Amino acid sequence: MDGCIFCKIIKKEIPATILYQDEQVTAFLDIAPINLGHILVIPNEHHCSASTIPEAVAGHLFKVATELGIALKRACNADAYNLHLADGTAAGQVVMHAHLHVVPRFIDDHFHWNWRQLAYASPDAMNEMKATILSKFRLPTESAE
Repeated sequence: MDGCIFCKIIKKEIPATILYQDEQVTAFLDIAPINLGHILVIPNEHHCSASTIPEAVAGHLFKVATELGIALKRACNADAYNLHLADGTAAGQVVMHAHLHVVPRFIDDHFHWNWRQLAYASPDAMNEMKATILSKFRLPTESAE
């Protein structure tokens, strides 16, 4: 996509501090990090949503992100790391190119995702939600070999 800032980073049309790049994914430091060392891992092919990334590429993206998370934890002497993917504006996605955040975390970093916790009215309400979700759920069809 022509106007996509992440596509421009992949093509090296604009500068970025690239940590890793192969045929499928690129990883670089976020210019506005939650904590120093914050990395973005993106598919090289433009996808607005994680739901359109081919399964093999998505798996590779998570594998690279996990390995970078381990390295990040060691390099920053972090206590942990988050993998975070926002899919859509309502979820907080700002750049409309699917991307996975790898964020080093420290016990005293005072960062909170502002995760609220609601409660189901009853076990029946929870079971109704389960039934509704499962009625819409489908796995990708596997190709016959």
